[in-house]
Amino acid sequence: MSERMRKVNSVIKREMSTLIMQNIDFKPGVFATISKVDTTSDLRYTRIFVRVFPQSDIDYTMKTLDHEKIVIQKALHKRLHLKVLPKISFVHDNTGDEVDEIEQLLQE
Repeated sequence: MSERMRKVNSVIKREMSTLIMQNIDFKPGVFATISKVDTTSDLRYTRIFVRVFPQSDIDYTMKTLDHEKIVIQKALHKRLHLKVLPKISFVHDNTGDEVDEIEQLLQE
């Protein structure tokens, strides 16, 4: 990955974190964080990897994010100064879940 793409991903991650915190009201006790951003080299598409706490609210959180995607995308486009503005999609990041499962198996 080029240095430019790392910077683009970093800026999108920072801005998305702020936008989600400011614009989306999850039900009490639900917390979502942006763990990773993966943008295509042509800047047309961005996958936003989201970690959700607690695990039982993954479906609710992902549906809420998808429902608010257009509002978030418009707000993101106002904040970014890119020639091509990427279309976003949200993906649940389950790498933490897999690590927890492996640790639990190793302890047993």
